[in-house]
Amino acid sequence: MRFQVTPLGTGAALPARGRSPSAQVINANEDLYLIDCGEGTQERLRMAAFNFQRIGHIFISHLHGDHYLGVMGLISTMHLLGRDRELHIHAPQELKAIIDLQLQASGTWLRYPLRFYATRVENGAVLWSDAHVEVTALALKHRLPTTGFLFRQRPAPRTLRKESVHLIPHFRRNAIKAGEDLVREDGTIVPNAELTSDPPPPLRYAYCSDTAYNTDLIPHLHGVDLLYHEATFTEHLAARARETLHSTARQAATIARDAEVGQLLLGHFSSRYKDVRPLLEEAVAVFPATRAADEGCTYPIQRSIVQNS
Repeated sequence: MRFQVTPLGTGAALPARGRSPSAQVINANEDLYLIDCGEGTQERLRMAAFNFQRIGHIFISHLHGDHYLGVMGLISTMHLLGRDRELHIHAPQELKAIIDLQLQASGTWLRYPLRFYATRVENGAVLWSDAHVEVTALALKHRLPTTGFLFRQRPAPRTLRKESVHLIPHFRRNAIKAGEDLVREDGTIVPNAELTSDPPPPLRYAYCSDTAYNTDLIPHLHGVDLLYHEATFTEHLAARARETLHSTARQAATIARDAEVGQLLLGHFSSRYKDVRPLLEEAVAVFPATRAADEGCTYPIQRSIVQNS
């Protein structure tokens, strides 16, 4: 099953230094989920060759403009391109009124159903679940109510043991993979554990932007395979980070280290940094398995073989 993330915008507050406002696409087995939708997101989607109509869900973390001002344009473009598939939007309740007002003001009747779900700033709250992923909330610490998102793959079926496959009729194999025991014609029962082995644990991806340094997140992030965490400033501007409820690169790395995540992906860089290497170097000193997100680059969400100190 494909499970990967493509950051489309890694800038903070405004488009600058060749970086766009926040947006990224999760591909889970060819279903697309958009996280945040800053200004210009639809252009970045085109540049990355994503089909707009394959996006089924949009998750908005909070209502600062650099995280949602592209939503209305994307909704309108989907309408103009003839979309008929329903679109699900998960966002703070206030966004529904904003969307409704703009549709009303422009006299637009969408050709497709638009489903809206108010998010909850509550660790572990289930926001969405389907055949590919379960999405739960992370309570971030920012100037507005802000939700992070934890994407967890749906568990894979159990794996049939090679030495036992011949015992299982073809029409029973899916049921055995789902965990059922095998009942033979003579009534004897073969326990499932003798026929199958455990599948790999589901992969997990976490998105944390925008947020101040928040150790309350650590138990909810523990062991995730890939963590995207904002790194707006270096430690030289730690006071500014505290004032604006953002994080430094070192703080992001500290969260990753203490949560024992597989890999860390930094983003949401202040426009004051023409080069993000100082941010990356600061984080790597604390958590070596760190990369700075490149816009348009796709990162697989996978088990890390890197052993972090």
